[in-house]
Amino acid sequence: MLPLAVADPLSPLDSVGTPLLWAVTITAVIALLALDFLITRRPHEVSMREATAWSAFYVALPLAFGGYIWSRFGSERGVEYLTGYVVEKSLSVDNLFVFMLLLAAFAVPRVLHQRALLYGIIGALLLRGIFIALGAAALAAFDWVFLAFGVILVLSAAKILKDAMSSTPHVVEVDHIRSVRLLRRFMPVTSSYEGTRMLSRVDGRRAMTPFALVVVAIFATDVVFAVDSVPAVYGITGDPFLVFATNAFALLGLRALYFVLEGALSKLTHLGYGLAAILAFIGVKLGLHWAHLQWTAVPEVPTLLSLAVIVGILVLTTATSLAASRRAERQRAASA
Repeated sequence: MLPLAVADPLSPLDSVGTPLLWAVTITAVIALLALDFLITRRPHEVSMREATAWSAFYVALPLAFGGYIWSRFGSERGVEYLTGYVVEKSLSVDNLFVFMLLLAAFAVPRVLHQRALLYGIIGALLLRGIFIALGAAALAAFDWVFLAFGVILVLSAAKILKDAMSSTPHVVEVDHIRSVRLLRRFMPVTSSYEGTRMLSRVDGRRAMTPFALVVVAIFATDVVFAVDSVPAVYGITGDPFLVFATNAFALLGLRALYFVLEGALSKLTHLGYGLAAILAFIGVKLGLHWAHLQWTAVPEVPTLLSLAVIVGILVLTTATSLAASRRAERQRAASA
């Protein structure tokens, strides 16, 4: 176990993921998704008590798993897992904001929000599984992939920062979503929701329901988020198993977290700045790692320092967001 504890954190060669651990983890993820399907089988509005209880469960579970990784494989792997989880959970909050905009744009009934989010989570897990496998193979074969991932993250950070600085409110226009326009060319769409059904009939022809369009739109956004999140966690650890575990645990709790943060997301006005800073930091970290592989004199960023920087950015972003929200509320009250 000692070599694992001191191994290069970005090396994909020394994985903690034994075949048994992979099998147990994937089985657990499938079981949790099946449980979510049972919970959402009967559409209903989610109470804050229900959402809070499930959110607490989905935070305690990955932390307990992190404790196992720490005790079984050493502190280095434990810190990698914890740092990767914090990064993925932070990015998942941005996912929730986009999901919220999509559900509002499609006027999805509140009782259907749970099932729409669940489909989005499943799509994200499948896409990230593919990206993780491709990323592991690429990193094992070519050193320059570290630099390419770093560039992707810096560009993503620039885009997020530009959106955060924009004074134009984020609005999703359904007719401008390419995947939706493409589907409408091939099949008609019913005028109203029919529960969680995706297919129906109009004048004897097979047609899609608006719920199907929502699911496709969420899947399309999942692709964009996978491009950011997978390189981000590969900037923390090169272990494909830890990359998968952090992504899976961050995504599984999104359905419940959505209803907990639904009102609070609008107050996190500086979240975009924080995410941009985190992605840019990890992008630079990947670039330094690539340079270190070429010239050993180039220093690398320790994983523990990365965790401290990321947590510090999130705490600062949350504090300034809440302060800005309180200041805006006072100004509105004064003007009224």
